Amino acid sequence: MSVEKITTISPITNQPLLTRNGLSDSDLTALPDVATEAFTSFRKTSLSDRQKIVSKALQTINSKKDELAKELTEQMGRPIAYAAKEITTAVARGEYLLKISSDALSDTPGEPEKGFERYIKKTPVGPVLVLFAWNYPYLILVNSLIPAILAGNSVILKPSPQTPTIVEHVQQIFVDAGLPKNVIQYFHCGSFTQLETIVRNPHIQLVCFTGSVAGGLAVQKAASDRVAVRVGLELGGKDPAYVCSDVDVKWAAEEIVDGAIFNSGQSCCSLERIYVDEKIHDEFVKGVQDVLSGYKLGDPFDKATHIGPVVSKRSAETIQSHIKDALDKGAKDATPENESFKSPPKDGNYVAPTLLTDVTHDMIVMTEETFGPVIPVMKVKNDQEAVRLMNDSQFGLTASIWTKDTQRGNELADDVEAGTVFVNRCDFPSPDLAWIGWKDSGKGQTLSKFGFDAFVRLKSYHIKHYPK
Repeated sequence: MSVEKITTISPITNQPLLTRNGLSDSDLTALPDVATEAFTSFRKTSLSDRQKIVSKALQTINSKKDELAKELTEQMGRPIAYAAKEITTAVARGEYLLKISSDALSDTPGEPEKGFERYIKKTPVGPVLVLFAWNYPYLILVNSLIPAILAGNSVILKPSPQTPTIVEHVQQIFVDAGLPKNVIQYFHCGSFTQLETIVRNPHIQLVCFTGSVAGGLAVQKAASDRVAVRVGLELGGKDPAYVCSDVDVKWAAEEIVDGAIFNSGQSCCSLERIYVDEKIHDEFVKGVQDVLSGYKLGDPFDKATHIGPVVSKRSAETIQSHIKDALDKGAKDATPENESFKSPPKDGNYVAPTLLTDVTHDMIVMTEETFGPVIPVMKVKNDQEAVRLMNDSQFGLTASIWTKDTQRGNELADDVEAGTVFVNRCDFPSPDLAWIGWKDSGKGQTLSKFGFDAFVRLKSYHIKHYPK
């Protein structure tokens, strides 16, 4: 059987950037065997030793941030001015998980009773398979890799074909930090048949998947005939914002534009639906126009660029189809004049930020994940209408409420169906809070003390002192 060749296409030029070899079926099958052998010894290391390894690896990743950032820009197109921030944020997130790991992985004592000792121990699950996306590869990887290693598991990584070098760097950095070599393995793959094979392997005890809803459902289906395997899914979003009438409109517009089109809108928690109180609707739209007029679309290696290309031609076509559907159904294109929007570099997958008004839930742009730099704004009469529309979605990852009255924002948050609700902020997974999707946005959770739960299984110890 010939080995699959996996080519990364540059979103900047649409030319081949690099190629990686896939694995033969026999080599793929060997990965879980090797992971199981590595786990057998690694699980017996002390938490203190694992913490030292993770700490040293995170320090090294941070020291290489400029080198790693350049590769991110090359492979997925994020402007170089912002690429290194992902690395430093990923390191900070890992350091937080490291800081809380002793408490998160500690034993739970049972009820005291003379002559007995009882406690619940958290033990590692075994080989973990991590399938992760290209849009924030270091941030996504940290969510699973750090708690998996700290808990004492072995890990098999499968990156997106768009950002293949991430796993190569990470494995070597952890080995240099003292991790036994086979505790982290990786493979490159473009075939779902091979993914099915490894998901169904009896050695795999946990699958962590980050990607599309369709991909997550396929992984869940592949694992469905195995009782032992757990599946964690971090999927898509259609995240709403509600702008109340009492806000500083200029400030809210700046924040919301950033939350909607940073990374070219290619974030599962980017703002994709904006509901604005009718009293300030027109003023808010003008505020968004003012902000957008100052943005630059262009070459991501130009440090003045705010918005680079989207990841692929297919992605660009999907975004444009959502815009066209909205315009065909009565929406208005309210995008301001901006010379850079009219003349981006010709070879890449550049999509100009687009501001849409008069949108409704009959339009695809308000119901399906767009994953691009589009800002659809819809007028609402009151809080009740806003919350109803925010909840009118198959997704439930994050939502945000913008108001000077934070108590009001907190009360409204209680009624919003999402795993995270922000007040006066958006698009910021905080490591001390659980990152969790409701509805079709996923299942399971990462981050916070609860982010360790998937990587351990509970074992109860019931000890009766020997009678004398």
